[in-house]
Amino acid sequence: MQVKFSEDVVPLSDLKINPGKVVNRAQDTHRPILLTSRGRGVAVVQGLEEFEKTAEELRFVKAVAKGLMDAREGNTVSLADAKKALGIN
Repeated sequence: MQVKFSEDVVPLSDLKINPGKVVNRAQDTHRPILLTSRGRGVAVVQGLEEFEKTAEELRFVKAVAKGLMDAREGNTVSLADAKKALGIN
């Protein structure tokens, strides 16, 4: 989901004039739209599906990082104990 600055930077005034066009572009391109005010970025418009996908990917990456940290710190359980805790024989 790389921003294409030639297409995905929109002045805030464009959003005020035609919000549907900006939202549709975000949904159609599956890329976020950077909103600017006086040449500076102020907000991002993103399609709901892309937002949910990004949030899920972030949760996954955080869980993997936590698991790796736990393993490094020795916070582990044996396979037998894990199976027992999960009710797997």
